[in-house]
Amino acid sequence: MTSNDKLRQQSAKLLAVDADGTIRHLPRASLASLFSPGDLIVANDAATLPASLIGTHNATGRPIEVRLAGWVSVHDLRQFAAIAFGSGDHRTRTEDRLLPPPLSPGDRLSLGPLVAVVDRRLDHPRLFRLRFIGDHATILAGLARHGRPIQYAHLPEPLALWDVWTSIAADPIAFEAPSAGFALDWRILAAWRQRGIGFTTLTHAAGISSTGDPLLDLRLPFDEPYDIPEKTVVAIAHAQSKRGRIIAIGTTVVRALESAANADGSVRPGTGVARGRIGRETPLRAVDAILTGVHQPGDSHFEVLRAFTSDALLDEVSEEVRVHKYHPHDFGDSLLVERLGPRISGGQRIDLDHQAFSAPI
Repeated sequence: MTSNDKLRQQSAKLLAVDADGTIRHLPRASLASLFSPGDLIVANDAATLPASLIGTHNATGRPIEVRLAGWVSVHDLRQFAAIAFGSGDHRTRTEDRLLPPPLSPGDRLSLGPLVAVVDRRLDHPRLFRLRFIGDHATILAGLARHGRPIQYAHLPEPLALWDVWTSIAADPIAFEAPSAGFALDWRILAAWRQRGIGFTTLTHAAGISSTGDPLLDLRLPFDEPYDIPEKTVVAIAHAQSKRGRIIAIGTTVVRALESAANADGSVRPGTGVARGRIGRETPLRAVDAILTGVHQPGDSHFEVLRAFTSDALLDEVSEEVRVHKYHPHDFGDSLLVERLGPRISGGQRIDLDHQAFSAPI
């Protein structure tokens, strides 16, 4: 990340949408003074893999880029779902990237120090099951030496792996950064703790955000595994019992919590797989608000917001984003949306006795 990008992070903006539909423009640093005692913040602590691998399609000798896009079995580095591109790099818009050479089962790919085999195509010419040759240690070393973070054209300078790790990154199972977490820093976490606002984590394998193919993009997000610790479930239950709000840092947290939520809003601990899109017709049972990046209508990240508020209000939000020149993408500004109307808790509708996102320091 360049020095300009880091400065932009420090001066980032926040557009907040309260439960009554009020829209406010704030500095993102004001996150430290938002929310109320008893609320609980839940973030994704997944670290990001160097999931982009440049190499050669051995059968044709043509260049290829492989982007790891899904786990076959979590932590098993031998097999992945992957997406292929032709020659070029992230400086070309994903939609404009050249097609890869035709892929057939058994094709070998030389990816730096790694050798991989195309096990089979997955119902699309560029989506396939990849199998690395070698043991776990060899594959891990090859990824570390040769792999790079998946990156898009809005950031021309190459990113280092540490650029895509959030301040709470732990288990490296994400294919792209759970980028909403870039808004968090230790000062904000300390301020929340001092004010009685809870903070906890889960681990969710954040997937890719764009394939470059409109039809393939309609399948996003792919199935994504998650792990919700018992301590997180206990914290959620405690906050709900005190009528505190559950605020998800990013769409991945929403997907994990809602996948593990019971009808009464309680959440089951343990591992699972988040499947399908969250959108307008999705009933939210556990999450009351979301902090996310600035995305475009139609993006799977943006469509999650339709579960929180009305299409008309989101149209207004998009116009505010345009007029006030909010920066999109991973290292851009942030959007905070509280669920429209009263929250459902334990099957009962209740009115909150504190104002949306109020409680200054």
